Amino acid sequence: MIDIHCHILPGIDDGAKTLEDTLTMLKVAIEEGITVITATPHHNPEYKNERPLILQKVQEVEQIIEENNLPIQVLPGQEVRAYGEVIADFKDNKLLTAADNSRFVLIEFPSDHVPGYASQLFYQMQSNGFQPILVHPERNSEIIENPNILYDLVNKGALSQITASSVTGHFGRKIQKLTYQIVENNLAHFIASDAHNVTSRSFKMKEALKIIGDEFGFELSEYYKNNSKQVIIDGQIYPDKPSKIKNKKILGLF
Repeated sequence: MIDIHCHILPGIDDGAKTLEDTLTMLKVAIEEGITVITATPHHNPEYKNERPLILQKVQEVEQIIEENNLPIQVLPGQEVRAYGEVIADFKDNKLLTAADNSRFVLIEFPSDHVPGYASQLFYQMQSNGFQPILVHPERNSEIIENPNILYDLVNKGALSQITASSVTGHFGRKIQKLTYQIVENNLAHFIASDAHNVTSRSFKMKEALKIIGDEFGFELSEYYKNNSKQVIIDGQIYPDKPSKIKNKKILGLF
């Protein structure tokens, strides 16, 4: 199993604080069945984590993996808050794609709104050879109010990643129900942990994929797992045709 979104690098954002925290997270990830993690620290107004620092921190984690003989691999990545200079900063080698060798980029929106330039930014990224993956859309308050925003982005070629803890209900029933609707309408392409620790924000990947398999079919859970593999090898994703979410009130979202 591959986790493409995880805050496991120590001391650079709101995830693991120390190498000991990182080691604890690695051991829990292994128990979950995770064999590869793309480390994706925040790059936003609060946390300025650029490429050189991330590569350095990954080397530190690789060392503790080797010292403890752990059967897991950590690759460099980044969770980039959407901003106007994304493409320029990629060209200046300030930013990282997923696994540092692919065209896939994890893009985050502010939690309380969708930037007005989001569609244009995604178009420009795709025109420059990057594939944006919108992370945790189910937790964005504007998308919660109007899921058609997500449909419009996906319909124009963006991909999206839902959070394992959203599937399992750890972010609340309302977010869980919206996540199910996102899945039902082919608006999600990946599940990842977005793990920050092993207590309040743990992995939940094994549980989430079981739920997806039980609720939507084994083929879909395998599709998500294969898509994560394609990210780290810079392979191909074959999205199903998305559809709009209709009548949210049926599932009691509001």
